[in-house]
Amino acid sequence: MLEAIRQHLDPTRLRFVGFGLLVGVLTGGVVATFRWAIEHILQLMQQLYRQPTSGKLLLIGLASILLGVIVARLLKSEPNIAGSGIPQVEGQLAGEMDFNWWSILWKKFVAGVLSIGPGLFLGREGPSIQLGAAVGQGVAHGFKRSGSDRRIMIAAGAAGGLAAAFNAPIAGTMFVLEEVYHNFSPLVWLTSLASAVGANFISLNVFGEVPVLHLVYDRPLPLALYWHLLLLGVVLGLLGFLYQQVLLAMPKLYRFTKIPRAYQGLVPFLLVIPIGVVAPNILGGGNGLITGFNHAIPALGILVAIFAVRFIFSMVSYGSGLPGGIFLPILSLGAVIGAVYAVFMANVGLLPQEYVMNLIIFAMAGYFAGIGKAPFTAILLITEMVGNLTNLMAMAVLSLVAYLVVDLLGGAPIYESLLRRMTVPKQIESIHRMDRLELPIYEGGVLEGMQVRDFAWPKQTLLMSIRRGENTIIPHGDTVIHAGDTLVLLTDSQKRAQVRQQIEKLAAKLSTQEEKSGQE
Repeated sequence: MLEAIRQHLDPTRLRFVGFGLLVGVLTGGVVATFRWAIEHILQLMQQLYRQPTSGKLLLIGLASILLGVIVARLLKSEPNIAGSGIPQVEGQLAGEMDFNWWSILWKKFVAGVLSIGPGLFLGREGPSIQLGAAVGQGVAHGFKRSGSDRRIMIAAGAAGGLAAAFNAPIAGTMFVLEEVYHNFSPLVWLTSLASAVGANFISLNVFGEVPVLHLVYDRPLPLALYWHLLLLGVVLGLLGFLYQQVLLAMPKLYRFTKIPRAYQGLVPFLLVIPIGVVAPNILGGGNGLITGFNHAIPALGILVAIFAVRFIFSMVSYGSGLPGGIFLPILSLGAVIGAVYAVFMANVGLLPQEYVMNLIIFAMAGYFAGIGKAPFTAILLITEMVGNLTNLMAMAVLSLVAYLVVDLLGGAPIYESLLRRMTVPKQIESIHRMDRLELPIYEGGVLEGMQVRDFAWPKQTLLMSIRRGENTIIPHGDTVIHAGDTLVLLTDSQKRAQVRQQIEKLAAKLSTQEEKSGQE
């Protein structure tokens, strides 16, 4: 019997499960400490703001300036810790970027705690994902693993980071597969799942088993009220597209301040002080605001004011480049949008009061599905964070509608757009004398029907636009190439012929692979 077991065991998979568990346990320890520090600093700041005196406010102001300067120094020494960290991990897994894992690990940890803890509208989940990826890279370095093994461990660390941040191991795994790595191979998902389980085990032992966004509601939404999901989905899609456009425009707006990029974080550090004095309960990423709906849902006017403040200051916080994420702020904005819609409909008699909480829950998934273009992750994440399986169908409907609205408006996945903003200047810089190369796409060609991200574009080449009839499309990763399109690429003028040949060879290779798979 033992001999039969040995024959059927796959040592490669077992080895990667072991690596995944090791990465997950280490990531769980790092992220649990990160999360604990942020929560305790936020609690301290809220206590100070609830009983403000001129002395306390002066002290908070001076401390905020000091923290802003410390974070700026860290950003200048390691620019890749800016923002959420998810685009950086995507770039690393795609082979477009690489980092010193130890520098990222400790500087992101310190800068993230100092930026998020004082109550700025930033999330812990993006930094947690980058911290986990750095742990995975460190483990790969320790075991002298490179190539695909190293990438798998980085992806596993990212999954463990999200799992520990939100107590959501399934969503953590799905997010890496759907949004970060775009790879569903058995070794990737198996290692990522093992890491997510290991990290979540550590997190549960530190923070307990109560879901992070535990919301109480009376009953599932009846099918007769599903028309609300269609209307709310359109609202979420429109506001999701607005969120994308404003967020991507923020660095340009910050340039008007004439403040050096590393020091722009001083703006939200100081602007959060009056918000803390007026409404300390809405400080931070937003999980406290969301769970507060269990106790009381504010009146419609107050909800609209909360949405306006959180939307604007989320942009101010993230746009400054401080180390912090948008994941939780997106979920909290989604919850507030759901509350505004549900309370309005209840006030005019079109929604029974007992279903207001349902729409708040669904709207979190719908808003993230539209902005992040990751509907499966959104559905699983809210299911795990709320702790209930009865909402899957309703969340799927709402997420699909919001996704389609953003897609029809031309919105790209937000993390992919942020990555493109980081890598495109470097690609252009690497091209010495720029020249345009136009490639027509013919009916039946290999590139017809392919997504932009699925083709291995030659290095030192940038797909600038796609001409489709009289329209010009700015492409992103999930843009589908159609017959009749003309691809407009930017490349070195001395390498135009070489690049054209490379693309033709790659297309011919893909065609041969498709023929072989068809014969099999």
